[in-house]
Amino acid sequence: MERLRGPDGCPWDREQTPASLRSYVLEEAFETAEAIDSGEPARLREELGDLLLQVVFLAQIARESGLFDFEEVAGGIADKLIRRHPHVFEEHRVETAEDAWKSWDSIKRSEKSSAEVDPSRLDGIPKSLPALMRAVKLSHRAARCGFDWPTVDGVERKVEEELYELRAAVRSGDPRLVDEELGDLLFAAASLARKLDVDPEAALQRANEKFTGRFRRLEANAEHDGVSLDEAGLEDLERRWRDVKRQE
Repeated sequence: MERLRGPDGCPWDREQTPASLRSYVLEEAFETAEAIDSGEPARLREELGDLLLQVVFLAQIARESGLFDFEEVAGGIADKLIRRHPHVFEEHRVETAEDAWKSWDSIKRSEKSSAEVDPSRLDGIPKSLPALMRAVKLSHRAARCGFDWPTVDGVERKVEEELYELRAAVRSGDPRLVDEELGDLLFAAASLARKLDVDPEAALQRANEKFTGRFRRLEANAEHDGVSLDEAGLEDLERRWRDVKRQE
C-alpha cells in the first residue's frame, strides 16, 4: 500500500482519503458477513483479505500524516484484549460468558476519559449500523444493568402492545404517528430476537432470501402458464403463492 500510495504508484490510490474509503469499509464488512453465511472457507478467506486491505489502506494514510501506523493499530487492539481479559491474562477468574461480558463492560467504562461526565452505557454504538442491528445492541446494553424483561413472555406482550398501538395510529390517519409506532414495533421485535438469542439481521436476511426464492418460482410458474403477473389479479397470485409454498 505504501508503494501504491507513492509518487510512482496508482493515481486512484493516491487520491483516497478516510472519507472516500468509508463506503468501501462498509461494503467489505457486509461482503465478509455474506461470506460467513455462505459457509465457504475460500470465499471467507478472500473477503477477510479485502476487509484487511481497508485497515491497511486507512493506516497507511494515517502514517503519511504522522498520526499512527499499522503497527500501532495492531498493538493497540492487542493491548486492549489483554487489558479487558484479566480473567485470562491475570489471576481474576469468571465462571460464565455473562460474567466475562460484565467484566469487559466494567473495565471499558473505567477507561472512559475523566472529562466525560457520567458516560452513558449506550455510548460507542455506531449510528451508522443497520437500524435493526443497532436496536439489538441498544437493548442488549440496557439489559446488562437489569433493564430487561425477566422472561420472553414479557417481550412478547410488549410486541403485542406495540402492534395494537400501530393499528390505532393507522386508524388515526396521522402519518407521523404511524411512523413512530411502526418504529416502536420494530424495536420491540428486535428486543424479542435478543431475548430469544436470535440475530434479527440474519433472520430477516434469511426471510428475504426465502421470499426471493418463492417469488421467482411464482414468476416462473406464471410464465410457464403464459400468464402475465401484471394482469393475473390478486386472487390468482395468492393461489400461485400457496402452490409454491406447498411445493417446498
